[in-house]
Amino acid sequence: MDWDKLRIFHAVADAGSLTHAGDQLHLSQSAVSRQVRALEESLNATLFHRHARGLILTEQGELLFDATRAMMKRLDAATARIRDSEEEVFGELRVTTTTGFGSLWLAPRLPQLYNKYPDLKIDLMLEERVLDLPMREADVAIRMKEPSQADLIRKRLMSVHMCLYASPDYIAQRGMPETPADLHHHRLICQNPRSAQVGAGAMLINELMTHDIPSLLTVNNYFGVLQGVLHNLGIGVLPDYLTQDFPNLVRVLPEVHSVDVPVFLAYPEELRHSKRIAAFRDFVQNEIITYRKKLKEQAES
Repeated sequence: MDWDKLRIFHAVADAGSLTHAGDQLHLSQSAVSRQVRALEESLNATLFHRHARGLILTEQGELLFDATRAMMKRLDAATARIRDSEEEVFGELRVTTTTGFGSLWLAPRLPQLYNKYPDLKIDLMLEERVLDLPMREADVAIRMKEPSQADLIRKRLMSVHMCLYASPDYIAQRGMPETPADLHHHRLICQNPRSAQVGAGAMLINELMTHDIPSLLTVNNYFGVLQGVLHNLGIGVLPDYLTQDFPNLVRVLPEVHSVDVPVFLAYPEELRHSKRIAAFRDFVQNEIITYRKKLKEQAES
């Protein structure tokens, strides 16, 4: 099959429109249409259902799109490796992590990375879904569990615990709980235990719910939980990595916490020599060292 035709087919399938694909490829709609039609004739198959709202892939089209998508990802990986053979760190780095860790711990520390590598472009993808690194959905991941895929390089960064926190004003107004049973008189702010989150957090929330807590606010990420706590709405279930950046948070019921949540950095084996990956990995490791030192200083003061 002609690579040019496959490239144009992939763009059309990805955009769902001849016009949009033409804009991306800098070709006219008629030129795109001719190439797709020629590919269909060479395969003796219909690749798209055409209707007023756009184009929908047929079963044969889906099969071909799966193949071209894998090809494009391999090309992206090859391009990244070629570019990474240069001495300077530049270009795009796609980083994926959870919404809570990415927005509350990683993003505030990124200025240090950009100060050192001003030409680096970070595409930060914050979601609970685990992206497929070998298939190039992202270049590097920070996850709250050890990755299960075999062809990944992984490094354990630190451990996190889910704990209970409140604002000083809330404690002044409502009092400090002395036992878990006292939570019956307070509002709990947390993620819904059925929502996507680290298993240790869900287990802790389910345990807290056994105390018949009458007032509850659930938010689908820790950033929202934190905002509720900071605005004196109740007692929140939050990761302990927040204590350094929000030192005014009051720890509630220190004996109540989740089991260890391991934090791992991972990237594909094929990007082992990537200078962008190395720059990001070293940045995160240095920030972890600084984070641990400050926690130790806080504990000793």
